[in-house]
Amino acid sequence: MRRIALSVAASAATLSLAGCGVLNATGDSTSASPAKGNDLTVGLLLPEKTNTRYDKFDYPIIKSKVADLTAKQGKVEYENANADAAKQSGQMQKMIDDKVDVILLDAVDSHAIAGEVKKAKDAGIPVIAYDRLAEGPISAYVSFDNELVGEVQGRSLLDALGSNASTATKIVMMNGSPTDPNAKQFKEGALSELNGKVTIAASYDTTDWKPENAQANMAKAISQIGAGNIAGVYSANDGMAGGVIKALKAAGVTNLPPVTGQDAELDAVQRVVAGEQYMSVYKSYPDEAEAAAQMAVSKVQGKDIQFDALTEDKVDSPTTKNIPSKLVQVSALTRKSIKDTVIADGIYTVDDICTAKFKAQCAAIGLK
Repeated sequence: MRRIALSVAASAATLSLAGCGVLNATGDSTSASPAKGNDLTVGLLLPEKTNTRYDKFDYPIIKSKVADLTAKQGKVEYENANADAAKQSGQMQKMIDDKVDVILLDAVDSHAIAGEVKKAKDAGIPVIAYDRLAEGPISAYVSFDNELVGEVQGRSLLDALGSNASTATKIVMMNGSPTDPNAKQFKEGALSELNGKVTIAASYDTTDWKPENAQANMAKAISQIGAGNIAGVYSANDGMAGGVIKALKAAGVTNLPPVTGQDAELDAVQRVVAGEQYMSVYKSYPDEAEAAAQMAVSKVQGKDIQFDALTEDKVDSPTTKNIPSKLVQVSALTRKSIKDTVIADGIYTVDDICTAKFKAQCAAIGLK
């Protein structure tokens, strides 16, 4: 059993493992009685569209898995907030009013949504935090090992800098949104690798994870530090890496410094092939999304044994201890590992990556 402390803001609400009426249980599987059969509805709330993963992977995978688990009788009610916390609050309230059976919540703002999480619990609807740990009385949590993501990014950046890296080496940190608790963990993981080995000459928390905000921040860093003095850039995700690279090119940089990323978005993988972005973190969205669907269905149907098997990790927030959780592992995607990650898992084909623009570069690294 693994325990991880998560840094999210305090919530007065406490965890309810019983699902508030969905399970007639107090942790003893023998006392559980299913409240639903296969005709269940899973509410799915995803946070934004800038990152293409949510519409392209998470939603369709969860929808398909719920159908498989329920003999095609279960359905998914899906909403995307497009990075608008107030909009997501309204979407969640509608799901509560519609009396969905369980909610998978990937919060835009983990603090702002706490009131709706409490309302869901009061209405007998368990909430499973998906990808980001929301505040309030959530019933479970599924995500990737977020500190490990940052560690992989930090180590990869140091590998790219090589043996010449020292405290005289200046890098820029482009961190994620301050409203996303995962962003803090990514940063902490990266700093655990970078501190004392390089100098962080500038660091930014990027509002809403937007690439255009990262581009503007990077332009400030270039003006402050000097383009030629920036040896590398820690970017917390691929979208922002694209913004960072645009800013560097606009400043006349032709020999780009190593830039990290996360999510293995197709255009980022192509930038890795082209040598513009050094790496991304590959996260198996099928593993995360399928686990979430299984957790949701098991929770609603009162299948404690299956639910417990899926949530062998334990996570502590400042207000809630021992949250049943599943933390999915991650790996670095570089030019050397594209075949073993996104292609091996069927996320992309060689043809998807190696379009006409990238044919020569794909051939140069044996991707054909």
